[in-house]
Amino acid sequence: MTTISTPSAPQAIGPYSQAVKVGNMLFSSGQIALRPDGSFFDGNIKEQTTQVLTNLEAVLTSAGYNFSNVVKTTVFLLNMDDFSAMNEIYAEFFVDNKPARSTVAVKTLPRNALVEIECIAVL
Repeated sequence: MTTISTPSAPQAIGPYSQAVKVGNMLFSSGQIALRPDGSFFDGNIKEQTTQVLTNLEAVLTSAGYNFSNVVKTTVFLLNMDDFSAMNEIYAEFFVDNKPARSTVAVKTLPRNALVEIECIAVL
């Protein structure tokens, strides 16, 4: 197992890694709308989704992967009414590759974020 860490995405705010690589598989931790410097981006759902996916892209890239390698994502939404707006931005990042996805509404997220996304990628 290899721990993945990049300064181009926010550092873990707890006892976990940005991602871990096992063989040809990469498992990311969930990303919320933190900037790489650790400050929270308190925007609307579209803005937060953009920041979250930009963070995931940085983690993927640092490990030698990209969005075309993603096979599964899990999206956690604070409010399921934000699904369409989140999905609009999500589609801008997953243009050619449409990974399997689960989307669930949750009671709260760290820093009162509106969205959190994690992924699994395979080379």
